[in-house]
Amino acid sequence: MKIRTGFDIAFTLSQPTPMILMLSVHPSRIDDVLTPHAIGFDPPLEARTYRDGFGNICHRIIAPPGQLTIAADFTVEDSGEPDPVVPDARQIPVQDLPDDVLIFLLGSRYCDTDKLSQTAWSLFGGTPEGWARVQAIVDYTHERIRFDYQRADATRSAHDAFMQREGVCRDFAHLAITLCRCMNIPARYATGYLGDIGVPKDPAPMDFSAWFEVFLEGPEGPRWYTFDARHNRPRIGRIVMARGRDATDCAISTNFGYAHLARFDVHTDEAS
Repeated sequence: MKIRTGFDIAFTLSQPTPMILMLSVHPSRIDDVLTPHAIGFDPPLEARTYRDGFGNICHRIIAPPGQLTIAADFTVEDSGEPDPVVPDARQIPVQDLPDDVLIFLLGSRYCDTDKLSQTAWSLFGGTPEGWARVQAIVDYTHERIRFDYQRADATRSAHDAFMQREGVCRDFAHLAITLCRCMNIPARYATGYLGDIGVPKDPAPMDFSAWFEVFLEGPEGPRWYTFDARHNRPRIGRIVMARGRDATDCAISTNFGYAHLARFDVHTDEAS
């Protein structure tokens, strides 16, 4: 399957503003990109690329005063297979986890485990460990939060989402991640493209999507598995851009000064 995807984003700025952009395809999917996916800037400017501590590709720029347009359009090859479902994947005891996975058991900016630990154990302490426990958490989160694109809140934490019972895809991910971590299941945040491929078209505006991954022992050994608490079903055509502890580590733009978002268009469609 071929997927055409990209974005057209515009900021209005009153002064030169340093920015970090996380708009590239993740290194794990670079080999699947079939056409150039370089990020274009209007007006043209110099961007320096680096990889952060989680391996994500980042661009550093100094945005000039006025309107800055950032855009890309490219095609990616995808297997066309839905997210794997492995009911027999088991939970790994904390003492047996790899060192670099332990950070995904800890609380973070949006995943306030200290506020939800008791709740998590009361809700899921009696569920079977492993895949079944993660799925129980996904089912609960899917039912607990009402999706409302108009109610997005950049300051909403997992506990806030639990209490307010509304949010967008990042809030579903944050709550599920937090509940997993409370149950000693490593969980990390992921963001990228997810088009309406193989499912009815979503009436909400197209946006970058957020989901999460958990570290379990499957038939082929320990690995990260994809879960999606908002949609709660295996999906086709995920193209990951960034992974981290939560949305802080995966922000598409970090501005060191005020930048007004003037336009935000994302497209992800199966190519003929």
